[in-house]
Amino acid sequence: MKAKQVIFLIAAIIIADQALKFYIKLNYYQGEEHRILGNWFRLHFVENEGMAWGWKFGGGFGKIALTLFRLVAVIWGSFLLKDFIKKQYHRGFIVCAALIYAGALGNLIDSLFYGLIFDNSIPYVPESIAKLFPPSGGYAGLFHGRVVDMLYFPLIESHYPSWFPFVGGDEFLFFRPVFNLADASISTGVIVLLLFQNKLMQKKEQPQHHTIETNTLVNDKTQIF
Repeated sequence: MKAKQVIFLIAAIIIADQALKFYIKLNYYQGEEHRILGNWFRLHFVENEGMAWGWKFGGGFGKIALTLFRLVAVIWGSFLLKDFIKKQYHRGFIVCAALIYAGALGNLIDSLFYGLIFDNSIPYVPESIAKLFPPSGGYAGLFHGRVVDMLYFPLIESHYPSWFPFVGGDEFLFFRPVFNLADASISTGVIVLLLFQNKLMQKKEQPQHHTIETNTLVNDKTQIF
């Protein structure tokens, strides 16, 4: 797989991810939800300060540590991808690596810059839709931006049976997490790698050059036609 193809794939994911995040950030207030396809696909705007799928990691210091980790991972991933392409790893493996890389970079952009370029969105306050480059400045400094999530797929909404231990009668919801295109890109790359690792985690076989041994004596007087 050529480097240009990998760069195009990564760029396409980043552009789509950031375009959707900008649209949600500039048109939705936190907690706003719109149904797109019936009940099972919705756009639901939330922000999180932690990892993918809304998981959190240890307050202000944890936020900086997580952003720095993402930054180091993206830089390291750049060298890894270059090495995979150079060594002609399996095309599917390189695609999966590019998906993971693009997802990590997409969320890193949020963490690095969104606090600087957007003002604050107050949860469940319709008048608090964020503005881009507000005169009063952004809601946070560098490394402290919040990741924008919006994709919500509550496929099954029901209740646990009353006889079910501990949670009997409680609400049951599948699939609960709200995520973004970057999260989906990372998850797709990881899942495909796990499912097909034996096939994908191989280098492309290099052509072998065979030599033929003969008993013919070769010297300065031998003519080769």
